This record gives sequence, structure tokens and C-alpha cells, in this order.
Amino acid sequence: MKAMLKHYLFHNTSRRDLILSGVILALCGILYFIPTGFETRRNTGSLQAEGRVLEVDNQQLDQHGLLFTGAQTVVLQLLEGPIKGTAITAQNLFSGKMELDKVFEPGDLALVNYAIQGDRVTWARASDHYRLRTEFILLGVFCLFLLAYGGFTGFQAMLSFFFTGLTIWKVLIPCLLKGYDPIGVTFACISCMTAAILFLVAGIGLKGLVAFLGACSGLGVTCLIALFFLPAFKVNGAVRPFSETLLFAGFLNLDLTRLFISGIFLAASGAVMDLAMDLSAAMQEIVRHNPAVTRRELFFSGLMIGRSVIGSMTTTLVLAYSGGYIAMLMFFMGQGISNANILNLNHVAAEILHTLVGSFGLVLVAPMTTVIGTLLYLPGRR
Repeated sequence: MKAMLKHYLFHNTSRRDLILSGVILALCGILYFIPTGFETRRNTGSLQAEGRVLEVDNQQLDQHGLLFTGAQTVVLQLLEGPIKGTAITAQNLFSGKMELDKVFEPGDLALVNYAIQGDRVTWARASDHYRLRTEFILLGVFCLFLLAYGGFTGFQAMLSFFFTGLTIWKVLIPCLLKGYDPIGVTFACISCMTAAILFLVAGIGLKGLVAFLGACSGLGVTCLIALFFLPAFKVNGAVRPFSETLLFAGFLNLDLTRLFISGIFLAASGAVMDLAMDLSAAMQEIVRHNPAVTRRELFFSGLMIGRSVIGSMTTTLVLAYSGGYIAMLMFFMGQGISNANILNLNHVAAEILHTLVGSFGLVLVAPMTTVIGTLLYLPGRR
């Protein structure tokens, strides 16, 4: 039984795989503890804790149809922190925006920001509903499923998942806020994440190298196409949520247009990696099962495989992006706005550019990976 379990969990796991996984795990630990440089902007005198809502006072709360303005007074019992168990009164301020406002009811759990002086609470605010526990439970179930189903491969997938998240939060976002060129920084971060993900999945070898070079080539072309077509679309980066808010927050050095471009190939990078790995693995299997295959045969086989894959992959980005804009499209249709006006709107044009450029890069990565695979899998052969 133990031998069978070991075979299931560590099937085809080499020493190099273990070493690479250890390196990525160490990098995750380093990234976790690296400061972003923006910790000083936090209110150091503020504490956070989970609190249970005991009662609410809605006398200062005004309802205007579906919207609320004013404030809700909330009495909460703190469930953690230096004054755990204490009942405090906090304010819940409303801005009149449904996506930002929240209404508390007795029994709800809330994330509370507060400050104390001695044993006295000087101010308190009910930030939002407490969701951290549920989020961590969902993350834990996801990790357990990966480990149970994938064994060591699942562990590597989990490592790549955390490495990607930490790289974005600890490296990419701080560099963008500090004014570094969004396109250069984003491409560098994507290249590092792509290398970690693909080599973890494929191992250190030709399969991973072909997929990595193919993915980077496709992403580079995606970036160039976005740079070429963006001036004609006359779209700026302010179409993205919170982009304008960043400027008002004091980050006037940000180039929102280049930030928008970097978001295009960042969003497409996952699908590009998938396609590059599929083609690299398929071409490796062709060479392994037919060592006498010629470059010409391998090249055209790779193209045929790529055709089959991109047939479904081209709609991947359309479905992924449109899901976030269903309400906007429903509004336009419900108001009877003409198709010409819809397609010329700033937000819609930005999404069309985002989707088509990302899909264009996805289509181009197939022949690029095929060419790279043909050269590397059959070096010196005609």
C-alpha cells in the first residue's frame, strides 16, 4: 500500500524536479517577507479585528430607491485582539454606490478597523463583512484537491500558483506604483512567472524550454500589436476600474495608457502558456515515438496540432473577458442603444482591443512554438 501510494504521489519525479521545487519554494518564502515599500502609508495607529454585530442603528441612514446614503451605527463585539470580548460602537459610512456600500445586520461578522488609547477605543469603523475565514477555507480545499489528485505534480502546480500571486503582489504592483515602465516591468515579471510555471510542470529540459520560448515570443508579439493599434483606437488607461482613483491618490507619475497595454498581455499570458505547453509536449511525443521524423514532417505536424487547439482557444479570451461585462452589455441592449454607438464607446472599444489583441497573440504562439520546437527537438537535421 505504501509503495503504491509513493508511486502515485511521486510518479516520474526526478531529483532535478525536487531541487527546482525547493528553489521555487524558497523564492516564495523570500517574496512573502520582502516589503513592498508602501507599508509606511498604512495608519500605524490602527488595529484590525474580527467582530460580531450585536445591534445596528439606522436612524442616520437614508434610502433612495436601491441606494443608501448617510451612516449606520453598529455595535460589535471584538472576537480577537488586545481588547477581545469588548463591545464597541463603529460607524459604517455609505457613499451611494452599491458596489462599495454594505449593510450590516445583527449576527453578521465584520472586519473592524479601530484605534485604542489605553483601554479606551478612540475611533472605530466597520470596514466590510468578514470574509477571510471563508477565503482561506476555499484556498485550503483547492490546495488539498491539487495534492490529492496531482500528487507531487499537484504540489508543483500549487507552488506555481503561490509564486505567481506573490510575484504580482510583491514585485509587479510595487514597481508599477514606483513609476517603472509598465510594459517592461510586466513583461519581465511574466517571463519569470512563465519560466517557473512551465519548468515546474515540464521539468528542466527541452519540453519546458520550447514552451517557454514559444510563450515569450507570443507575448512579445501581443505587446507589439497592442502598441501598434492603441493610437488608432484612441483609448487611454482610465477605462480600467480605479485607474483614475490612482491619480487622485497622488500617483501622478503613472502612465495609464502603457499600464493598459501591460494589462493586455498579462491577461493573455495564462492562455498563451497553456497553448505553448500543449504544442511542446505533443511535438516531444512525436519525436519520441518516431525518432526518424524529419524537420519538415515535425513542423507540419506541429502546425496541424496547433490548428486543432486554437480552434477552441480563440474563444477562451472572449468568454473570459465578456463575463465581467455582462451587466454593461445588458444595460446597452436594455436602453436600445445602437450597435454603432456601443462599438464606439470608450469602454467597449477598450475591451474589443483587449480581446482581439490577446487572441491574436494566442493564435501566433502556435506557429512560433512549432518553429522553435522543430529547431530544438531536431537540431542539425533537415
